[in-house]
Amino acid sequence: MAKKNAQVKIRLVSTGKNAKGEATGYTYYINKNPRNQTEKMKFRKYDPRAVNPETGKPGMHVLFEEKKMPPHKKN
Repeated sequence: MAKKNAQVKIRLVSTGKNAKGEATGYTYYINKNPRNQTEKMKFRKYDPRAVNPETGKPGMHVLFEEKKMPPHKKN
């Protein structure tokens, strides 16, 4: 009998802001083992669209939070 896949695909959404102060919407997709990690994940990763408020330059490390996956598109 085949084993069930324990990995679940999740989406990490950036909390960074662009020059207008709006969310960048940049995302990473990773796999997570739900048996070991029950709480929502948070990572500090690179967002190329986020603007550093001190220097005004684009691209900086910001916090990424786990969100629900978007619904599947049917053809």
